[in-house]
Amino acid sequence: MAVAPHLISRMPAVASIRASVLIPLVQQIDKRSGKTDLLLASHGILRSQLEDPYAVLPMARYVALFEDAATITGEPALGARMATGFTPADLGPIGMLFALSPNIRSAFERLSKYVNALQGATSSGVFEENGDFVWSYRIVDPSMWPRRQDSEFTIAASCQLVRSCFRRGWRPIEIQLEHHAPRDAGVLERIYGAPVLFGQSGNRIVMNKADADRVHRSEDKSLIEILERHIGDLVDEPAAGEAVKEKVQALIGIYLGRKPITVAILAAELKMSPRSLQRRLSEEGVSLRDLVRQHRQTLAAHYLGDRHAAPMSEVARVLGYADNTVLWRALRSWEKKGNHPPSIG
Repeated sequence: MAVAPHLISRMPAVASIRASVLIPLVQQIDKRSGKTDLLLASHGILRSQLEDPYAVLPMARYVALFEDAATITGEPALGARMATGFTPADLGPIGMLFALSPNIRSAFERLSKYVNALQGATSSGVFEENGDFVWSYRIVDPSMWPRRQDSEFTIAASCQLVRSCFRRGWRPIEIQLEHHAPRDAGVLERIYGAPVLFGQSGNRIVMNKADADRVHRSEDKSLIEILERHIGDLVDEPAAGEAVKEKVQALIGIYLGRKPITVAILAAELKMSPRSLQRRLSEEGVSLRDLVRQHRQTLAAHYLGDRHAAPMSEVARVLGYADNTVLWRALRSWEKKGNHPPSIG
């Protein structure tokens, strides 16, 4: 999740991000290296673009540049460290909306609702699991990889927002990150103030439900309405009859491996009847089963194709399968149909 102090124009429909979000990153590179302009140029970016509040950049360039910046500065945990100074103002009106929320739950619900005013190709949502409150974030385009820096920055920045807006000494129960464990995992646990699990199906902050629901302030509803109206103007509104497929795909990315994915559950999330959801998906030429399978195949291709592949039991859990046997059967089924992830040996 990138900082965006100047939210002025609408975000385009393509996967883009505000050019101004690179300013703090460029400042860090300037301090530690004399290669800033060379690095920007290698990703097709000019320093002058960062000064234009209307400018946007392809999301993929931002993600790749963030990874290169960590290498050039010699700081593997660059993203997480940068986020320790994060403030609501860094998110512009969305940050103000977060800060004015009465409790942590509503703050993350609003962040999830308006995240696409900041950047595209992003899925974010909240849910409850085992009595805990969970916020989930992930870039949905699998080609934008590696993306460790963006993930660690976003999660650390979100934790910092909670501490600055609700309680200074706040700690989450657990942090989950989609990439494999780095050598400096201890650094991340100190920054997050919580245990970190790696190789997950998404990036998540697991919080105490009572903490999330505790009211910290009265809400100024008139001011909230003004902010939401302004933020809404920055996001391209979906056309009437917008495809349901993309919404369902986003929910699958949030819930897979965490809670059941059924027509009834997703229909309730989308405020539709189960029959209407099935009909809409059918009209778009897909089914929930198709979409879940496609998402699992994408994740399996990533995890099993990595040279540091996680154990089969871990991959099975991330993909929402009961055990290794069920995953193995799925892999064989995909192979027979000619659509399968890399061989596991």
